[in-house]
Amino acid sequence: MARSHIKKFEVLGMQDFLRACDAVVEEADTKNLATLMSLPPVSLLQRANANYDGAWFNVKHLYALLLHTQDMRPLEALAGEFGYVIVKLEAPAPIDLHQALGKVAFEISQLTIETHGALSDGRVDQIERARILREVDHAEKALALLKASVKVA
Repeated sequence: MARSHIKKFEVLGMQDFLRACDAVVEEADTKNLATLMSLPPVSLLQRANANYDGAWFNVKHLYALLLHTQDMRPLEALAGEFGYVIVKLEAPAPIDLHQALGKVAFEISQLTIETHGALSDGRVDQIERARILREVDHAEKALALLKASVKVA
């Protein structure tokens, strides 16, 4: 990649990301945050400074910043640059492991019945496809519930 392309990327693509990092660092207890990130405070401020040409936040810094502040603005800015959005997934509340396993078995059987019914005539139409996808969604939710329940068992 030509140096001019890299510089153009840095200017256009990284500004929102660096501004978000800069804001998080500025709003945090910078001295404490820098200690948690194993950086001198001045170094952290320079690396996150969106107005400093030498600012360079690497993956290790980003991970530590997100971990210690729980502020996802830098991650949101980075994802936004590539056309993605960050959505926090809420894990389901764990339940009795036997109940969770029963829900998985039930949802998988419903998915199996729906899919076999749709395939009985050798093709899957739009309505059948929607029903199958709905059952897949139910099965995925049941699996997530089982996973959450296993973690606390």
